[in-house]
Amino acid sequence: MKKPERLNDMMRYLNGREFFNLSDLMEKYNISKSTALRDISSLEQLGMPIFSEHGRHGRYGLLKNRLLSPIIFTMDEVYALYFAMLTLESYQSTPFHLSVNKLNEKFEHCLSNTQIKQIHKMKKVLQFEMYQHKHVSLFLDKILASILNECACNIEYTKNNQTKSYPVQFFRISAKFGQWYATVIELNTNTYRVFRCDRITFIEEEESTARFSIDELLSRSLEIYQSENSIHFEVEIADQAKDIFYKEHYPSMEIEDGHRTVIKGFYNPGEEEFLANYFMRYGHSVISVKPESLKQMIQDKVENLLSHYQKI
Repeated sequence: MKKPERLNDMMRYLNGREFFNLSDLMEKYNISKSTALRDISSLEQLGMPIFSEHGRHGRYGLLKNRLLSPIIFTMDEVYALYFAMLTLESYQSTPFHLSVNKLNEKFEHCLSNTQIKQIHKMKKVLQFEMYQHKHVSLFLDKILASILNECACNIEYTKNNQTKSYPVQFFRISAKFGQWYATVIELNTNTYRVFRCDRITFIEEEESTARFSIDELLSRSLEIYQSENSIHFEVEIADQAKDIFYKEHYPSMEIEDGHRTVIKGFYNPGEEEFLANYFMRYGHSVISVKPESLKQMIQDKVENLLSHYQKI
């Protein structure tokens, strides 16, 4: 590890400690005592508020209420951070209280003119796919706070011009295909559900402690989702259609890629139409479908679609 890289890592390592000894640095970075002393001197020159305590058990310490000394990023790290930040531009809402424009200004203020010119050039020539979020989700920050605090909530959810109330515990937020989604356990029925966040019109945390820990909910989410009456399916597809699966699939599905390529999983009663719509996108790449009821629903949908286009 070269000295600039070592010093950069050392800043982060020491910032999490109140005291340290030379032996700590010597052991962690495999350096000599003289090199450790020179590194401490270099860190002081960079602005780290280091002081020494003399005596038999002498040691070094960092002043309380200190600020982390500036971290030096490589140009590749600057590019990566900049483009990660650009993904926020596609979101109408985020769980964070921030302005993307101001964040961009702050980021560029920390860069040299040469670096700014480089990232602007990169933005012109490097493109990556993002789904634009068109709907505003008003309560993402409250949903995230309730997850971090492991709180139960009462929410109101509007769909098809009907508003219903649910007592829930949120445990996951995800962004997919231009929408924010929140995964919950509905506390009255102990069932797993996914809500579109822009349709949540009211949220209020309950004072009582949540029923489950977040780790428990995350580890049991698929188990909670699967009902006693769930139906197992098996759809064989052509090998070249694997990319469709990798682009979009769901936690209740898995793919087996051996001498046959098979998508296996389960769906709960009432989800047949959703699953049929999903497998229609595989077109002629579907080789076989089980159970027969799922195959029939896909066939009915294809016939309805054909009938529609014959009429227009």
